[in-house]
Amino acid sequence: MPNNKRNGNNGGPPVATLVLIAAIFFIAIVFGNRLMNLLFSAGQEEVTYNTFLTAVAENKIKDAEISDTQISYRLRTEENEKRSKLYYTNRLPDVDLTEVTQTLQKNGVEFSAAPVDDGSSSMLFSWIILPLIFFFGLMLLMRIITNRSGGGGGGFGGIGGIGKSRAKVYMEKETGVTFRDVAGQDEAKESLVEIIDFLHNPKKYTAIGAKLPKGALLVGSPGTGKTLLAKAVAGEAHVPFFSISGSDFVEMFVGVGASRVRDLFKEASKVAPAIIFIDEIDAIGRSRDSRFGGNDEREQTLNQLLAEIDGFDSSNGVVILAATNRPEILDKALLRAGRFDRRIIVDRPNLEGRYQTLLVHTRNIHLAEDVDLKKLAQATAGAVGADLANLVNEAALRAVRMGRRAVNQQDLLVSFETVIAGTEKKGTVLTDIEKRIVSYHEVGHALVAAMKKHSQPVSKITIVPHTSGALGYTMQMPEEEKFLNSKEELIIELQTLLGGRAAEQVVFGIQTTGAANDIQRATELARKMVTQYGMSEKIGLMALATAQNEYLDGKAYMDCAQTTADDADHEVRALLNACYEDAKKLLREKRELLDEIALYLLEKETITGDDLMKFVNADANCLPAGEEATEE
Repeated sequence: MPNNKRNGNNGGPPVATLVLIAAIFFIAIVFGNRLMNLLFSAGQEEVTYNTFLTAVAENKIKDAEISDTQISYRLRTEENEKRSKLYYTNRLPDVDLTEVTQTLQKNGVEFSAAPVDDGSSSMLFSWIILPLIFFFGLMLLMRIITNRSGGGGGGFGGIGGIGKSRAKVYMEKETGVTFRDVAGQDEAKESLVEIIDFLHNPKKYTAIGAKLPKGALLVGSPGTGKTLLAKAVAGEAHVPFFSISGSDFVEMFVGVGASRVRDLFKEASKVAPAIIFIDEIDAIGRSRDSRFGGNDEREQTLNQLLAEIDGFDSSNGVVILAATNRPEILDKALLRAGRFDRRIIVDRPNLEGRYQTLLVHTRNIHLAEDVDLKKLAQATAGAVGADLANLVNEAALRAVRMGRRAVNQQDLLVSFETVIAGTEKKGTVLTDIEKRIVSYHEVGHALVAAMKKHSQPVSKITIVPHTSGALGYTMQMPEEEKFLNSKEELIIELQTLLGGRAAEQVVFGIQTTGAANDIQRATELARKMVTQYGMSEKIGLMALATAQNEYLDGKAYMDCAQTTADDADHEVRALLNACYEDAKKLLREKRELLDEIALYLLEKETITGDDLMKFVNADANCLPAGEEATEE
């Protein structure tokens, strides 16, 4: 089992340090005024009020200062005037000093009124000056103690471990993860095998003069398994594994991040060969740009990271792995040759990859005999490893709720639907007219898809509301995985998306809010066809939009003149209108079939794709568009 204990004092400032700092401020506030009085009263002597009056009467006073609460004076009898002692007495309340001041004036004594003390100097000393003196004195003391004990690390590194690395260290050389636990990423694993081999047999490479790449950057969408791959590399190599997130370097204190970088590389070098893994490196590796102001702490941390990567020799067996889903914002200096030499793409798994991933996640799950993981892999196109792990876990939880000891195929399919559409809202009651509209809307989608050639087969239609906000949905399951789509296939997809609104218009002559998501998806697809795929005759082969954040939302931003953008909008509108009219035309021609399937769905609430095709095949005149009847 891996040892997940943190290395040293890497949990930030301990409670004892925070309590000590709070105690310093408390002492300064409570005893500050007393200490200030002691400091400022040094070299003074307090006398009684009678002694002061006697000195006035005997003309012994040289000069005096009178305030609301105190009288300070010096005597003529002092031999050295510069060092003459200062005497003070507390002024008695409600005592008229008119006679005293007249006597002082008569004797030629210089006297004045002291300035009114509003307490600001005392407050400044108690709240600011004194705490700072204590705090920096404590820093100096802790640094001396740390240096004498061999701790090193100047700055904040010696105080409560603030500058220490926060990396999780698997010092038993086992992360508990190997390549056996990673599926669907064969290409990425092949790229990392060489690193493992180098850590095992470095002399084989150094003998020929080869050097191991200092760093490898894992790039991919969230949930594809970048962190899992890094742990698998450490597990296969059987070396210490230092794991830290990019955000763990940055603190409110300037210089702490750089100190943690130094400490991390220092600790890794001590136990080399070792692997350093920095997750979400874009937190500190963002491109340095001063146009809109910079972050000194983050940039200082990045500079230190660049210096550390340059400073160590890869032949000692320290390898740096990093992961990000935003490679386009990383600093160019971080990606240059000699630092992160390799970029390893951790992509979404294909059909076979999803099947292998499902095998991994169901390894410890009791499965029923009817489970077909290949069919589930086929249905989950675009899913990443984290999605599939969540799907399997949801299926296991459902099996327990249903009182079964094994997960069957229905559990997996229902869990898949739960992930994409949410759970059924059994308490939601639709009116009769609403249920009719939803039924025709969903059958409109399904019928357009069933009547068109090259469309994805419909697997399920339901009008049961779900927690995702959908009052119903039509699920299509591809027969095979495709990586290219023709313009004709995309137009059929647009017609299918707009088939729901078309059915509402053809049957009821109304437009409802239920088509909002369909219109949004159709508009996004049509805009890509016009601005990115070059499928518009008017725009031609001109890219008008640039996709950013490829591994996150992948949204495209227009990069063209305003007039060209207006032309693109007109093309998108024309394409959508044409597909909408085609969908309405098809549904008008098949109105009887539309009514028949919609009434059946209204009765059953949920039907399968096979039920749909029974109605379609029973229609003598129903042939997919573009096909002609053939005799057998």
